Amino acid sequence: MTRRLIHTMAAAGLVASSIASAAAAAPSATVDGIGSGDRYAGKPWASRAPVLAQHGMAATEQPLASEIAVDILKKGGTAVDAAIAANAALGLMEPVLNGIGGDCFVIVWDPKTHKLYGYNGSGPAAAGRNLAEMKAEVASAYQKAGMETKDEIPPVGSLPVTVPGTVDAWFALHDRFGKLSMRQILAPAIHYAQDGWPVTQLVAQYWQRNWAAFDRLDGLIEERDNARDTYLIDGHPPRQGEVFKNPDLARTLQTLANDGRSAFYEGEIAHTMADYFKRIGGDLRYSDFASFHGEWVTPRSVNYRGYQVYELPPNGQGFAVLEMLNILKGFDLKSMGVGSADALTAMIEAKRLAYADLAQYYADPKFVDFPTQGLLSQGYADQRREHIDLSHANADIKPGNPRLQQGDTTYFTVADDSGMMVSIIQSNYRGMGSGLVADHLGFMFQDRGQLFSLHQDDANVYAPGKRPFHTIIPGFVMHDDKPFMAFGLMGGDMQPQGHVQVLTDIIDFGMNVQEAGDAARWRHVGNATPTGQPAQGIGKVQMESGFSKQVKAELEKRGYKVVPGTGAFGGYQAIRFDPEQHVYWGATEMRKDGEVIGY
Repeated sequence: MTRRLIHTMAAAGLVASSIASAAAAAPSATVDGIGSGDRYAGKPWASRAPVLAQHGMAATEQPLASEIAVDILKKGGTAVDAAIAANAALGLMEPVLNGIGGDCFVIVWDPKTHKLYGYNGSGPAAAGRNLAEMKAEVASAYQKAGMETKDEIPPVGSLPVTVPGTVDAWFALHDRFGKLSMRQILAPAIHYAQDGWPVTQLVAQYWQRNWAAFDRLDGLIEERDNARDTYLIDGHPPRQGEVFKNPDLARTLQTLANDGRSAFYEGEIAHTMADYFKRIGGDLRYSDFASFHGEWVTPRSVNYRGYQVYELPPNGQGFAVLEMLNILKGFDLKSMGVGSADALTAMIEAKRLAYADLAQYYADPKFVDFPTQGLLSQGYADQRREHIDLSHANADIKPGNPRLQQGDTTYFTVADDSGMMVSIIQSNYRGMGSGLVADHLGFMFQDRGQLFSLHQDDANVYAPGKRPFHTIIPGFVMHDDKPFMAFGLMGGDMQPQGHVQVLTDIIDFGMNVQEAGDAARWRHVGNATPTGQPAQGIGKVQMESGFSKQVKAELEKRGYKVVPGTGAFGGYQAIRFDPEQHVYWGATEMRKDGEVIGY
C-alpha cells in the first residue's frame, strides 16, 4: 500500500489490513519483504469488489460449500434447499466450527408471503439432572481431572452437551420452504464425506489448535477414541491440503436422507446417541432426543436511520444488536467520521450498556420473564444513552431496568431467483465442541451448555430441560418494505458488536457489503456475562491494525485499555439485494477461507 493512501485513510482514522495474522503490526508492515498490492477501484484497503449476480448466490466460509449451494439452486432448489446442502457440507469441511452435533438459528425472507420467518433450532439440557446434581457433577469432573474446581460448567466432556438442534431445523425449514428431496440436497456432502476434500488453510490451523486444547483438557473428556478415529489422519490433525474423509458422517447423512428427521431424534441415530451417553456416564437419554422440537419464532426489529434491522429473540443474544442501534441513533456517527475516536467511543459505550443488560436478562424465555418490550423501546435506549460521555469511558456500567418501560460458529447466506433469502448460523459453540463422538456417527457433540450459569438467582441459571443462552445470531435488514440484506458475523460475544460495526459501516459510512466486511474491527471484552462472571472494570478494547495510532492513543486518554487484536474478530458473510435491478451483491470474510459464488 502506498504512503499516500495510508496517509489519506489514517486521517479518517481507519486503515484496514488485508492480512488478519498481522493484526498487531503497523498498517504498512510487510511480510518477507513484500506487502499487499494496490486496488485500482473501490476502497484501496478492501480485499476485493462485491460479487454480483442476478439469479442466485451463496456466501459461505468454504468455496466448495458455496459451489454446492449454487449447484442446488441451478437444479431448481430453493434458497432453503441450498442452505441445507451448504450446511451439511460445512459440517464436514469445517468441523472445527459446526456440524449436526450443534444448534442452528435461521431467518428466511419468503417472497410469496412477503414475510420474514425465524427458526430457533437449539436444544435443551438433559431433563433428568437438576441444578444441585449439575454442581456436584461439575465439582467431581474437575477433581477427577486433577484440576482446580471452578464455579462453571467445563468446556468439554458430557456436562456441557445439550440436545443438538440442527437436524430438526433442517427438516422444519425443508417442510415449509423446500422443493428438492433431502436425498438430492444431502448428496453432495455425502459424496465429499466418502471421497474426501482438501482441508483449507484456516480450518487446518483451527483443527490443530482444537486438538491441542482437547489434549490439555483430556481428563475432563470421558471418551476420546471415537473422536481420534473420526478426526485424525495417521494420528495427527489434517494439515492444509491433506484430503480428509469421514465415512461415518457419510452414513449418518445417508440415513437422514433416506429416513428423515425421525431417524435422528427417535430412530437409529437417537438410540446410538443415547446408548453412548449412558455408557460414558453422561446424562442425556433417549427421551431427551425423542421429546425435542425446535420452534418457529418471530424476528423483531428496530428502525435504524430508515432501515428495519431484524434479529431473533432469546435464548440468543440478537436483541443486544437492536439495543445498541437504538442507543446509537442519538449520535451523528457520519459527521464524527469512520474510525474516529468519538464514533468508536459511542459504539463501545453502547456495547457495554447493552451487554450489561445481556448478562442480567438474557435466557430461555420459557423459564424467565424476558423484558422484550422494555429492552427494545426507544425510551429505554434514550435513558441508557444518558450514561455515555464521549470524553471518557464510563467506569460504572450497570444493567438498567427495562421492565419499567413495559406496558450464537459458522454463518452463511443464500439467495435464489425467486427472491427468497436465507440468513443462517450454525455452531458447535467452542471450536469442535465437547470432544465426544458417538459410535460411528461421524460428528462431534456441541458444548453449548457451558454457557449456563450455576448461580441460583441468575436468569440463565442451569435447569433441566432448559435451553442455554446462545451466542449465535443471524441478521436481516429490510428497507422500504423490501429485503435489503441477509448478513451475519460469527464469533461468540463478538457477534452483536460485529453486527453493529458492519451495519454502521454500510448505513452511516456508505461502504458496500464487501468493504464493510474488510474494514478494521474492534472488540470490547470485560463485561459481565450470562454465565455469572462479573464485569472486569472498563475492560479492554482489542483493535485490528487498521485503526490509526492517533485514534488508539486518544481512546487510551479516555480511559480504555487498548490492546492488539488476537484475530478473534468474527467471520462475516452477506448478500444485499438491489430490487430495482434484481441483482444480488455478495460479500465474504477476508479473514476466513470462504467465497461468494453467484450466477
